[in-house]
Formats: sequence, C-alpha cells, structure tokens
Amino acid sequence: MRKDHLLWVDDEIDLLRPHILFLKNKGYEVDTATNGMDALDKCRNTDYDLIFLDENMPGISGLETLAQIKEISPSIPVIMITKSEEENIMDMAIGSKIADYLIKPVNPNQILLSLKKNLHRKDIVSGVAQTAYQQNFGKIGMQINDSLTMSDWIELYRRLVYWELELESSDSSMGEMLSMQKTDANNSFGKFVKRNYLDWMAAMNPKNPKEENRPMMSPDVMKKTIFPLLDQGEKVFFLVLDNFRYDQWRVISEEISDMFNYEEQLYVSILPTATQYARNSIFSGLMPIQIAEMFPELWVDEDEEENKNLNEAPLIKTCLDRFRRENSFSYHKINDVANGEKLIHQIPQLVKNDLNVVVYNFIDMLSHTRTESKMIRELASTEAAYRSLTLSWFKHSPLRDLLKELAARKIRVVITTDHGSIRVDNPIKVQANNGEINSNLRYKLSRNMTYNSKQVYELNRPQEAFLPCPNVSTKYIIATNKDFFAYPNNFNYYVSYYANTFQHGGISMEEMIIPLITLKAK
Repeated sequence: MRKDHLLWVDDEIDLLRPHILFLKNKGYEVDTATNGMDALDKCRNTDYDLIFLDENMPGISGLETLAQIKEISPSIPVIMITKSEEENIMDMAIGSKIADYLIKPVNPNQILLSLKKNLHRKDIVSGVAQTAYQQNFGKIGMQINDSLTMSDWIELYRRLVYWELELESSDSSMGEMLSMQKTDANNSFGKFVKRNYLDWMAAMNPKNPKEENRPMMSPDVMKKTIFPLLDQGEKVFFLVLDNFRYDQWRVISEEISDMFNYEEQLYVSILPTATQYARNSIFSGLMPIQIAEMFPELWVDEDEEENKNLNEAPLIKTCLDRFRRENSFSYHKINDVANGEKLIHQIPQLVKNDLNVVVYNFIDMLSHTRTESKMIRELASTEAAYRSLTLSWFKHSPLRDLLKELAARKIRVVITTDHGSIRVDNPIKVQANNGEINSNLRYKLSRNMTYNSKQVYELNRPQEAFLPCPNVSTKYIIATNKDFFAYPNNFNYYVSYYANTFQHGGISMEEMIIPLITLKAK
C-alpha cells in the first residue's frame, strides 16, 4: 500500500525532528526543506500529497512560496504553520486557499488531526457513516413495519434521505443495502396509501371536512402557508419548482443557508402525482374534480390536446376570490435562462405586489431530457449524480440570483413543488381495449383497460378521489414503488427505453412526500 508523501518546509527543521519521526512512525513518508526555493524545486520533481509550510523563512516568504506552489500543483493541500498571530497574515493565507492554519508551538496530535482532516476525511467520514447506518439498519426496518400514520412515514422518509446523503460518497455495500431498504419502504408505503387514500379524500368533503383525519395535501398550501404570511403583512414570493424532490432540496439548502433561515416541512401530493392534478390543486385550493365542476373553462381533460397548465394564473385568482382576499399578485412561468434573468430585472416592480408566484420548470425538463438523451442519462446515471446535476444547475441559475436579490430586500419566500419523481425499473403491462389511453407511465385512465389488478392501485370510482371522469365508465390505475406501465406491443423496446428513467404520477415516498420551505432573510 502506497504511503502518503509529505513535504515539511521550515528554516528550523532540526527542531521539528520529533514531529517528523512521529509522522514516519504513523506510516507517512516525509521530505524536508529549509527554504522556499528548495521547496519549489522538490515540488517540481515530486508529487506530494500534502505540504507543511512555515510562513517566516529567509529568502522568499511562506506566502510567496505558497503562491508558487499553487502554480505548480493547484490541488495540493498546504498547511501553514507559523509563529505569527497577525490577522492580516491569516487572511492572506486563507485567501490563498490553504488547507489549514496552525500556530507554533504545535504538538504531534495537532499535526495528525490536520492530516486526517485533509488527507483522510472522506475515508473516515465514509467509515463512520457506514458504521452508523449499520447500527440504524435494524431500527429503520422496524420503523418501516411500525409506520401507521402519514407523520410516521414522513419522519421515516426524512431518515432515509439523511442516510442516502450520508452514504452517497461510499463505495461499499451500504449504499446497496439502503437502496434495498428504500424499496422495502416504498412497498409498505404503497400499501399504506392504498388503505388510507380514500379516507383522506372523505375527510376533504366540503360538506363535512375533517382535516384532523388526513395529512396536509396539495389544496391546503395556499390556505395554510401563503395566506397566513400575507395576513402578517409580508410580501411573499411563492416559488414552485416542478418535479422537485426532498433530497434535491436538501443539497440545495446548503447553497442558500448563508442568505436565509428556513422552516422545513413535508406535505403530501394528491394522486396522481402529476402537474396537471397537483399543481392546479395547489393554486386553486381545490381538488381536480372541483376545478372541473366549478370552473370547467379552466380544466383541461387528458384527451384534449391543449396544454394542461395554461390556466394557472386564473386558478390563483379563483382561490383568492373564494377566500374573499384582495391581495395583488403576479404569475410567471420560467422555462429558460432568459426568462429567469428578465424576472430578476422586474423585481423592483414586482415587490409592490402582495404575492408573486413563480413556476420553475427546469428540474422537470431535466427529468424528461434525461429520458430522451443518452448523454444526460450518462451524466445523471445514479441518484447521487441526478442530485449533483440539480445542484450544479442551481448554483449557476437565475433562481439562485433571484433568491439572493429577495434576501437582500428581506422578502419572504416560500418554496415547494407539485410532486417528486422516482427512478422506475419494473414494467407492468397495460392495454386500453378501446385504444384511448393517456401517455403518462405512472398512471393511466381509460374506459376499458386490461391489466393485473394486484399490481396497481385501482380507482374504479374516481369521484371518490375527487378526480374528473371524462366518461361515465372511466377509471384510473396508479403504479406503486418503481413500477411503470408498458404496452404489450413492442414491449421489449418500450421497456429498454424507459427503464431507469425518472418518472412521476404514481405512489412512492419520492413522489408524494414533498418539501414545503418557508424562507426568512438573515
């Protein structure tokens, strides 16, 4: 096994022999230099894993040496060790991207700790995470079996996402174990939803609502989150990121923590977990069948070619009107960078409104592009890679610039989504005998379908789930866990094309348990 190779640069190197011997006994290979020029010569001829560098040396200073080392080996970690406690030297060293800053005299354990942080952090963190997950594996298994309420499932999902993020850099079998455990959890979650969903819908009956008998769901968001902020006199930007999962929020949250404090909660998307249903429900404060009955001109049936989300601004207006609210509002849909940048320029005018609603479509577009593009599939080949691609987009997106501007203006922000998505891998055969069927891979509706009823969640009376019925005999079927619907014709081609793509519309924790974040500028 290769030893880590270190270089220690100090004009008083003889006084450090005990430290160097200590490191050699710990298995490190250590070279020394007494001045900056010798150190640079050694760096040109040897690939070091890490450098200890004194600041105050004869000839060129430690900071000057550091600058030239970075030109030779930009990625090498450099730990500055110096007697100087002057703040400007610390600032200059940190500005030069040193790995650590230690003040003499140092003891061997300080040196060892700094080495471990900079050379072995990933292995140590990974090892600790794997051990901790192993210890929690049984507890999570018991929690899967004991989750009897949606609150239980929300906490379990939080826990699974936590471990997924902790283990994502691990190459061990722990990641595979967690993936299997998530699959088991989604199996049980699907059964839980099948048992309880219609009871939640019954609790939504406008003639006898019983909110205590169901979780917070899509039509509750405006009433329970947006309106209370408006009632407090806040100006609110309501950002709806289409197809945005909780794990994606967790990685993005670190990027805005310097701008905002936030309150995080999870709520439940209605079924089907698709934009036409869930996002229209959010904006209107109604269930789909209520929209279709009360505002038929604003509801677009599945078999119509018209865009299903053209009426979102009017639906927001109906919601405000129904609650007798006179708040001024604007609505914007962002599909590209140009529109995102244009929105930022409009902020001085938009902040005059009480409410500004912004729909961001990028993540949903990324999901669809990944299905269609071999290159994007390879870039987002795993769950971790998919999160990383989302994070990379966010860092360089107008959305981040928008949040930065809103934070500077102390504007309250609410971030949510209409639904999440899941990576599907198990095809389920379905066929519409009348030839009329919608295209979504996770839910189907038609008058006459052939399928295995044990493999799906059937809604034979869609009205009970507050879903529109284009025809009297229309029924819905919804896929669970990682299943997706495929047609018997060209079955193998269909399966190979859609397997391992991210889809939505069905029943899974990833699709149904979604983030609702309230941000307050620091």
